[in-house]
Amino acid sequence: MSLAVTAFMLGWIQGEVNPLRLPIGTKGEIEVSLGSIYSTRTGKTVTVDDIAKAADGKRFVFLGENHATKEHQQLEADMVAALEARGRKVIVGLEMYTRPKQDWLDQWSAGSLSEEEFLEKSEWKTQWGFSYDFYRPLFEVAKSKQIPMVALNVPRDWVRRVGQRGFAGLTNEQKLQLPADLFLGNADHKKVFEGLMGGHPMTGTQGNNIYAAQVLWDEGMADTAIKWLDRIPKDDKTVFVVVAGVGHVMYGQGINYRIKRRTGQSGITVAMGQAAGQSSVAKGIGDFVYLTEAKK
Repeated sequence: MSLAVTAFMLGWIQGEVNPLRLPIGTKGEIEVSLGSIYSTRTGKTVTVDDIAKAADGKRFVFLGENHATKEHQQLEADMVAALEARGRKVIVGLEMYTRPKQDWLDQWSAGSLSEEEFLEKSEWKTQWGFSYDFYRPLFEVAKSKQIPMVALNVPRDWVRRVGQRGFAGLTNEQKLQLPADLFLGNADHKKVFEGLMGGHPMTGTQGNNIYAAQVLWDEGMADTAIKWLDRIPKDDKTVFVVVAGVGHVMYGQGINYRIKRRTGQSGITVAMGQAAGQSSVAKGIGDFVYLTEAKK
């Protein structure tokens, strides 16, 4: 799937349906001003330390960003630091990198690479494409505290193949690296997907294939996180922080849904977005919400 289609699938698309206000999950809405983090349960502003406290006892924290939005990536860095300061053993999973690049992330967290070496060897520009300047705070806090970073994403040509041909586009070898059941029956996830598409359902074979590609994307990242945690000793202090586009976690229907469906484990979700000003936001969008000024 091309980067253009990728951006279209996960961007805040202007259309008949506002993805911030979908009727999924907890009923009701809260009013949100730009630049402050809100609890969707109370409607009151909170700090990153409050969110870290709310994550006590949770195995996962899902941070859904708008890509290349400095306030969002700074919040991610601050959240990782706050969780670590609270005594959690933090692991950071990244949508930005595909599984074959894991070795370079290991070396980065170990402090074995300079920034220049890391960006070149991990192929940042072709892996992600957005300026590293936005993400530097997150990577620096991980390196300074030797926090493991995990390449969550499946190879992008897998997603492209599914977008073109459905799951039949995957080879047997590729299928063996994924869960046997790539479940397509989550109606609420389909609502989120269509909301991000501007409220226009995609129909026919092409529409079904593009939706299947989105499911593969979410399921693949969930699968990486689950397998990573299965390899390490179980510890109540361990918390896996998923950093991904907000379309992959909002309303609890993306990566978070896939993890809970397979393991029964839940977490907390911080949904980040952009708006022109104060906005009404559905309570079901996440446990916490953070809106910043829309890019012009």
